[in-house]
Amino acid sequence: MTTNSAMQAPFYPIIYVRGFAATMSEIDETTADPYMGFNRGSTVIRQDHQRKAIPFIFESPLLRLIKDHQYVDAFQGGGYQEQPAQVQARSIWVFRYYERASNLLGNGERVTMEQFALDLRSFILRVRAATCGDDPVRKAAFKVHLVAHSMGGLVCRCYLQNICQYGAPEGLDSTGLELVQDGPSPHYVDKMFTYGTPHNGIDIMGVNVPDLGPIDRFQISNFDKDRMREYLKISKTSKAVNTLDGAFEPQNCFCFIGSNYKDYDAFFKLSKRVTGPASDGLVMMANAYVEEAPRAVAYRSHSGTFGLVNSESGYQNLRRFLFGSLRITAKLYVDKVDLPPGVQKRFDQGAEVRGSYYFDTVTGVRAGPNYVLNERRYNHASALLRTFAELIDDKKPVYLFTGYLTKEARQASDQALMFMIDFGVRIPLFEINRKFWFDEHFEGFMYQEHITLAIRDKTLRYGLSFNDGIGNAPHIADITEQDGQRQISIDVGTESTAKPGFQGRLVLIVDNWL
Repeated sequence: MTTNSAMQAPFYPIIYVRGFAATMSEIDETTADPYMGFNRGSTVIRQDHQRKAIPFIFESPLLRLIKDHQYVDAFQGGGYQEQPAQVQARSIWVFRYYERASNLLGNGERVTMEQFALDLRSFILRVRAATCGDDPVRKAAFKVHLVAHSMGGLVCRCYLQNICQYGAPEGLDSTGLELVQDGPSPHYVDKMFTYGTPHNGIDIMGVNVPDLGPIDRFQISNFDKDRMREYLKISKTSKAVNTLDGAFEPQNCFCFIGSNYKDYDAFFKLSKRVTGPASDGLVMMANAYVEEAPRAVAYRSHSGTFGLVNSESGYQNLRRFLFGSLRITAKLYVDKVDLPPGVQKRFDQGAEVRGSYYFDTVTGVRAGPNYVLNERRYNHASALLRTFAELIDDKKPVYLFTGYLTKEARQASDQALMFMIDFGVRIPLFEINRKFWFDEHFEGFMYQEHITLAIRDKTLRYGLSFNDGIGNAPHIADITEQDGQRQISIDVGTESTAKPGFQGRLVLIVDNWL
């Protein structure tokens, strides 16, 4: 065996599952690429202090995992290393599921999602044989991380929710796949990370894509909700399509979501015209996550030169989700909302007041370069939105983000894990009795703050930029501990006399992550 051979959490084999290819030429092009896009990087221009253009190069998720975490490429000698127990646990594999459908290596016939999922089962067992052989200890510890782009995430869900739960569908071969026919089979998946997966289907101009049946040349019905319910085996019609339905723990599924619809040139070259803002150019943000799963947003398109997969933000979320040691979940509790005086007067008189508040949230870490992990901005059309009625009537917290920290990024000077949050609240243009109200009021941000967190083993400090400067965290937070979680509350909002204004609490929950 090679170095890093132990099958030990969290450094399990990584399997990449690529996304959708529509035409047969795209399928052939996909099959011709050994890594199916996981090896593609990107180069952008940044300015130095003299405004000179300097290239910033992101090498690709494949190379970064090899460089940063000592993973190895499972391709050897023109193919996968197939000899039992000869590949180390820290290995990267590419599930080339389009091979059987291509003209290059297959028969050129379309394949169903159920068959793709069965093929994934077979592939995972191949990875187990190559990394474990017949060693019972290693086989007992065997798990994988699934990393999927777009439709690849639905293939993974079909594997977890259909194949492992119910066995091979009638008419499909399951020979040698160790499936338990009378109950759930082990899925061997530790964590799943999805880039731009349409977990709730694809909508075109607000309408879910149709199931065209036998005339569906491009299999776009894979993103039709009725067809998705079928191949995902959603147990009840009352359940949403984006539920894992008990087949996999939602907290172990991270959803990375794009918000830049302008840079994506998708199939049929129509996507950015028919999806528009609040999408990655193909998948609406509201459709790109699993219920109760952690998620983050980046100003990136679905794929292409500035796509989700070949982004620094995507990689930093991926590595921290797979290998991080701490998890941070942030929620906003809005305690009070004060309207502009004129609007308040009309509201008190019984007028109907409508308007939506935008919550900007940008989060990042300080680890060498400053990496942005989550970016939801008003000017990207990706900010969180809550109506005035929701804020005054519904006291549920606003979920902001989930982020992960790794001890490898501790500051050498004080061993603190540093985390920052840029937070802003933008007041809307109000409507009174369904007519715009223009008096006494400007649209804009009524509150903005930069919060710095310094997390240590026993303490958690914070700082507010207006009082403490950016990057400083002098205040010791009052910590509430329960069930292994540390929770702090930071007061945010305008002065109580500000009209318009708001007061609330940013609640951060920090717990261990493996």
